[in-house]
Amino acid sequence: MNLTLNKNKTHQFTFYYIAAVLMLWLKTYIVQLTQFELGIESVLQQFLLLLNPLGSSLLFLGLAFLFKGKKKFIALIVIDFFMSALLFANVMFYRFFNDFITLPTLTQTQNFGDVSGSIGTLLSPSDLLFFADVVLLVFLLTFNFKSLEVKKTAPRKVSALMFLALSISCINLAIAEMDRPQLLTRGFDRNYIVKYLGMYNYTIYDAVQSTRATAQRVFADSNDLTEVRNFTQTSRAEPKPEYFGAAEGMNVIYVHMESIQNFLIDYRLHGEEVTPFLNSLTEEENTLYFNNFFHQTAQGKTADAEFMVANSLYGLPQGSAFTTKGLNTYQAAPAILSQQQGYTSAVFHGNTGSFWNRDEIYKSFGYNEFFDLSYYEMSADQQAEYGLMDKPFFEQSMPYLKALPEPFYANFITVTHHFPFTINEEEATIDKHTTGNKTVDNYFQTARYADEALQQFFDDLKENGLYDNSIIIMYGDHYGISNNHNKAMEQVIGKEVTPFESAGLQRTPLFIRVPGMEGGMNEEYTGQIDLLPTLLHLLGIETDEYIHLGTDLLSEQHDDIIPFRNGDFVSSVFTYADGKFYDSTTGELLDESRLDEAREYQTIAEQKLGMSDKVVNGDLLRFYTPDSFLPVDRSQYNYLNKEDRE
Repeated sequence: MNLTLNKNKTHQFTFYYIAAVLMLWLKTYIVQLTQFELGIESVLQQFLLLLNPLGSSLLFLGLAFLFKGKKKFIALIVIDFFMSALLFANVMFYRFFNDFITLPTLTQTQNFGDVSGSIGTLLSPSDLLFFADVVLLVFLLTFNFKSLEVKKTAPRKVSALMFLALSISCINLAIAEMDRPQLLTRGFDRNYIVKYLGMYNYTIYDAVQSTRATAQRVFADSNDLTEVRNFTQTSRAEPKPEYFGAAEGMNVIYVHMESIQNFLIDYRLHGEEVTPFLNSLTEEENTLYFNNFFHQTAQGKTADAEFMVANSLYGLPQGSAFTTKGLNTYQAAPAILSQQQGYTSAVFHGNTGSFWNRDEIYKSFGYNEFFDLSYYEMSADQQAEYGLMDKPFFEQSMPYLKALPEPFYANFITVTHHFPFTINEEEATIDKHTTGNKTVDNYFQTARYADEALQQFFDDLKENGLYDNSIIIMYGDHYGISNNHNKAMEQVIGKEVTPFESAGLQRTPLFIRVPGMEGGMNEEYTGQIDLLPTLLHLLGIETDEYIHLGTDLLSEQHDDIIPFRNGDFVSSVFTYADGKFYDSTTGELLDESRLDEAREYQTIAEQKLGMSDKVVNGDLLRFYTPDSFLPVDRSQYNYLNKEDRE
């Protein structure tokens, strides 16, 4: 009698466990299918998407069997809740960044407050269903808790369960490797990992990758730099004589154009130019306009762009170097220009100094000044989601810029044209688009505002006598419209957004204005990684001693293979996107006869990313100092806010 009762009570927990597994499995499959753009292309991939949550659900919820008595039920609910929370958090992150959470991004907690204003636009009433299974389990167990009593589960049964779970995951991995060889070793595309292995296995893989990257610095030594140094020396592009030193002695003004994509150039909406000022620069006599310039950012987005522009090193595949590598040794543009030609350097940003850890990593770059939010007056109607709106930002920055000793290197970071692209009606000077997608439709109004702010900034430079003795470089930092909005974007650009077209949409405009230098359109394929060596050559500074992964985009030897952090790349010849090779001119898939040549391009792209990761993760520049450079002493920099300075 008692034996039968105990068996029933043991089976009672098994019933709850099986129910929890089935609900979590089904929920995860539906979420992966509907909430992420994973690019499912075959029945096999669809099967793997269905299979991969099963092994994880069995394994992690099975850990509840290791607890005693009623604690099994509590553990089951807690584990189910945390797995549901992980799933929900990734959905929210994906809606905002079109990417998945990595371990390093969780260290960026200082940024969470700044992005909280956008959370409301990401939520949907249906999101309550993410925790429906947890609520159901809690409801059932609450009414039966007093009658619940279980015996310890036999170790052999627990072992059998774990073996089953791991076997399913191993079968999943084996099938995935057949469809996508070297899935875990060739490159690092989070989209593929989630598609083939599932959200929970991706989290484990990410933790392993992050731990490995962290350990690289501990085991690095000067010998690791030899391969990198040889690579950068052999790939260096000699400057073109007519450009070398063309801007020598001039001030340098960078304008970081938030979320400006290149399709905006000459785009007309409701019969109007969206960006009339930027359009005019494409024909300005002293301005070079690059229509095949690509952003190369990853999870760091804005911070990645800054990192590449200052160092000619790639951002990290996970998290942001700004937050995780802020204390590294760098040989960045501000320090080089200060030591080589006596430049003063400053950053202007209408947001808090700690956002993206700027107030720390700028010390490692050698910036003399950092004018953050404390230096600006901001009324309620001048506040964007991420700080001071662009027009008052440029206006209030001008006195600080004019007071800098010349020559100066100044970096302006704008914020108004940022997701979710909201703007007050009185500030909007063009109607929204009509795709029916709120994000896409709003995008054009804030783009127009940003364009007007840039025109105002140019006028202010002229009025203050800075226009004719400054090189002005303006670049789009990253995409504004992610792949989550491809259907609406098809209405905007008038064509289907294939993987090839999606790669093309990563173009952002680049303008380089040098007084006295002939301008015009330049169709060279280039990326953010190339800006530092280009700038140094324009200023008459040799780059052969420095470790740069980019090359001078004005050089005849410029390398036009532009890697993206997910392992894709673009070039004037081949494009690699979503696992396929395309002809960059026609947009057609390559035939078999050209694949070997295209794979050679892919190898070079992977080498560039790998070399950069060695330098950044290993902090290798601490082992190497060029003859014409002194290591930056971080203790010499202290960015006081305006109140403390006064």
